[in-house]
Amino acid sequence: MKLNKDYTVKEIAEIIACSFVGDENHVVSGLNEIHKVENGDLMFVDHPKYYDKALNSAATTILIDKKVDCPEGKALIISEKPFDDYNQLAKHFSPFIPQNSSVGENTTIDSSAVIFPNVFIGHNCTISANVILHPGAVIGNNSILEENVIVGANSVIGHYAFYYKKKETGYDRMHSIGNVHLKKNVEIGALCSIDSGVSGTTKVGEGTKIDNQVHIGHDTIVGAGCLMAANVGIAGCVIIEDNVTLWGQVGLASDITLGKGCTVLAQSGVGKDVAAGKTVFGSPSGDFRMKFRELAAVKKLPEIIEKM
Repeated sequence: MKLNKDYTVKEIAEIIACSFVGDENHVVSGLNEIHKVENGDLMFVDHPKYYDKALNSAATTILIDKKVDCPEGKALIISEKPFDDYNQLAKHFSPFIPQNSSVGENTTIDSSAVIFPNVFIGHNCTISANVILHPGAVIGNNSILEENVIVGANSVIGHYAFYYKKKETGYDRMHSIGNVHLKKNVEIGALCSIDSGVSGTTKVGEGTKIDNQVHIGHDTIVGAGCLMAANVGIAGCVIIEDNVTLWGQVGLASDITLGKGCTVLAQSGVGKDVAAGKTVFGSPSGDFRMKFRELAAVKKLPEIIEKM
């Protein structure tokens, strides 16, 4: 999330009562988590396993729980609890604002949009020309719906990201400050859910069509012209390139990439990247021809056992 203006690292550190290392005029222009960081962003890291990745990332300000050498051009903010302090910053710059009306503040709705009864639209949303929102649809804060988008009945666009830290007291949710962006001519079926980015944007590309009861996790990027059948479940931070087809009940693990034009057959579980143009099947998934041969071989097992 980009901040409303540039802040100095000194100003940011004062908000959370932490010390810092680096030039006090070092600029912080955004908050982001490690998968989406850009120049000017602040991110947090609270485990030695990820120190190097964080320090060498595009982020220029690191909220960290240990004093380490500060890379050139960056600044460090030293915190005993980086997750908690990052959450405090997220809530400071993007606070929870209760809403008692069906349309939030600073939301624009084009006059040609069709809004059925019982639709809820949050703050700072953009609803473009010829959008259709069916009964019971929920459009969360900061969502962008481009021209001709259709959202089916009781679907939720822009719910909280599923991102938690486990503590002795239970699970602590990271405050979501991202959004969802549906490009032109996207169609979302009934009872679907698309989570907001943690601090970035969950995107669905132009012309993609999504069936009923599909879930898309936070910060996932879906390309143009994709098809998803019912009960597809997609974890966070997945990249799905253009013209990918996911058939019914497909599950995708987090942080993988599906190449352009690939197909995942029904009830498959995908835990690693799929190359462009490939068709995969099974759980764990693999080349569909090999998987079908394996199934055929399994069917012969009783006959083989009887002859033993």
